[in-house]
Amino acid sequence: MRQLAGLVLAMLLLVSPAAAEDVDTATFRAVISAQIEAFQADDGQRAYGYASPSIRQIFPTAEIFMDMVRRGYQPVYRPQSLSFGEAGTSADGRPFQKVTILGPDGLTYEALYSFELQPDGSWQISGCALVRAPDLNT
Repeated sequence: MRQLAGLVLAMLLLVSPAAAEDVDTATFRAVISAQIEAFQADDGQRAYGYASPSIRQIFPTAEIFMDMVRRGYQPVYRPQSLSFGEAGTSADGRPFQKVTILGPDGLTYEALYSFELQPDGSWQISGCALVRAPDLNT
């Protein structure tokens, strides 16, 4: 699973500089922050509301989605702190936002969020690749 996450992260890091100017960094940060606030409040319906239709197909209810987050994304579910990094567009055209997270275990993680533009013009989270950043834990 970590190898898959690493592969996804590596693929998403291939940035197209010209397209990076088109991303809505402020909106991405607001969406991520709002979803994390919902996680911290254990408000599954609100957190699920930030997930794109493709995520909702994989996790068809808020309860299933929250269970997945609690089991596999503890640093995102209960971060001690976070800081936003670079935003841009991957080589395959997917907008992304990098986030450095201090997890509940005291370790540092890199989260790479991808986004999908919805028909109403809003952005929703279409994925989050999470990897431990051992070089930051000195």
